[in-house]
Amino acid sequence: MGKKGKKEKKGRGAEKTAAKMEKKVSKRSRKEEEDLEALIAHFQTLDAKKTQVTETPCSPPSPRLNASLSAHPEKDELILFGGEYFNGQKTFMYNELYIYGIRKDTWTKVDIPGPPPRRCAHQAVVVPQGGGQLWIFGGEFASPDGEQFYHYKDLWVLHLATKTWEQIRSTGGPSGRSGHRMVAWKRQLILFGGFHESTRDYIYYSDVYTFSLDTFLWSKLSPSGPGPTPRSGCLMAVTPQGSIAIYGGYSKQRVKKDVDKGIQHSDMFLLKPEEGGEGKWTWARVNPSGVKPTARSGFSVAVAPNHQILLFGGVCDEEEEESLEGLFFSDLYVYDAARSRWFAAQLKGPKSEKKKRRRGKVEEHEGATEEDNRATSAPEPLEVIKEVVAEDGTMITIKQVLAPSGLVVRPQPKAEDGAPEASSTGQEPCPRSSAMLAVKHGLLYVYGGMFEAGDRQVTLSDLYCLDLHKMEEWKTLVEMDPKSQEWLEETDSEEDSSSDEEGAEGGGDDQEEDSTEDSAEEGEDPQHPEVAPGEQYAEYLSRTEEHWLKLARNHVGPDAKEKKVFKVAQAMARTFFDDAGQGVAQAKH
Repeated sequence: MGKKGKKEKKGRGAEKTAAKMEKKVSKRSRKEEEDLEALIAHFQTLDAKKTQVTETPCSPPSPRLNASLSAHPEKDELILFGGEYFNGQKTFMYNELYIYGIRKDTWTKVDIPGPPPRRCAHQAVVVPQGGGQLWIFGGEFASPDGEQFYHYKDLWVLHLATKTWEQIRSTGGPSGRSGHRMVAWKRQLILFGGFHESTRDYIYYSDVYTFSLDTFLWSKLSPSGPGPTPRSGCLMAVTPQGSIAIYGGYSKQRVKKDVDKGIQHSDMFLLKPEEGGEGKWTWARVNPSGVKPTARSGFSVAVAPNHQILLFGGVCDEEEEESLEGLFFSDLYVYDAARSRWFAAQLKGPKSEKKKRRRGKVEEHEGATEEDNRATSAPEPLEVIKEVVAEDGTMITIKQVLAPSGLVVRPQPKAEDGAPEASSTGQEPCPRSSAMLAVKHGLLYVYGGMFEAGDRQVTLSDLYCLDLHKMEEWKTLVEMDPKSQEWLEETDSEEDSSSDEEGAEGGGDDQEEDSTEDSAEEGEDPQHPEVAPGEQYAEYLSRTEEHWLKLARNHVGPDAKEKKVFKVAQAMARTFFDDAGQGVAQAKH
């Protein structure tokens, strides 16, 4: 009894510490989030101009990471939403919606009225109800300089059948966060972990929430048993047995003042529903056998048709006192929940190559049992180094570590018809983290992500697929040459950088197109009072204050304090005034 009481007291103490830290982070970040709310509200006024659904055939989306890629539950389509891009000077945020048609290998940009604000590091879950629904929770909006963050706590649903966005307003849900994970379990959404960061503080979460798709109500769970420590970016997937697996993830801890240490977790837990206990869950730590993934964060996760859980890529940060260097991966691991075992997925190679092998070797390889495979001595890890020369002559080195040979994923029945005609060049995705993963008709799709080369961050826009039934080779659907990646050196000069609005608007080709279009629309937009020639900001604000206060109230809600409404209104007016001034200056030149 004494030990149990001690543990419970310790647990309550940890909860109090976490609550205090969250309050501290929330207080310090409130000011910067108010500043960002004005920028977010400004973009929402631009989005409000969309009054009807438009579908435009387009080229593949611009480079991005931390977006969401989801398989349509009924159609042969993949759905890409949101994400971010950094070009060395500016951070660009997205709320674009793209549809990839698998059969025709085509991209379509879909503009739908009233979309969620721009964000990255959110979670998206598809459920089959009502012709298909895409549920999105949370994520973050970063300022163009990448120094400030706004963490969302909103819940949205995209009705795929009618192509309409709807914000679901329900109290009692998780606090604002990004890097969390969410899955569909029966007729519920279950959410775990994530983090909230301000300029000076951060907090990581290990809480669990459920959202009922029937009642539209949030509930916070209190599972029994020791569970995972707070973390973000972990693996979260439903097992065939109905439990929820949590693996790995990332968190930071403060070593001393202004010094933090990153932690790449490699532990695994199962969140199990208790028999006969409605809404009661329990944590259980598990230690799977097999070939486990090496330590990493930023990996991507999907579930195969046979309910095996796939883990792709990621980065292992090697921290020194004054530097942080990342080792990026492109390997694929499989977790078999039925046997609680990890496998390093091995590709067999195209059939034409297999025929060249000696028959005995093939039979020996394919006829071996799992025990035989485990008994054979595994080779040492293989390091592959690819060098790419950038346009400015910089040598970019991409290092890839292939894990020791494990078990080949067992072939499954043939894939359904309708797979795209892809180029078969023998190429495979280069090492990367924060990529988007989805599975449809037994094909694994990998889109985008990023890797670092020295001080440069290369953001990707390529698309690959792998037939999980055949496990022969990766096929390239969209190619990208890393040498073509835009990269601007950091500068302290405001003259050399674009406006904050442009920075958060978009990136790549789409960025230029959208920014030009939005700027043109702003100049003609009758919703906002025009700036008179030679008018100063104070004069403009005095003349148009009621207009901006009304917009701000609509954005922050009727329950917001007047002080906050006034701050948001001022920031919105300032953004519009500055943009109008830049437009005039550009016209003169």
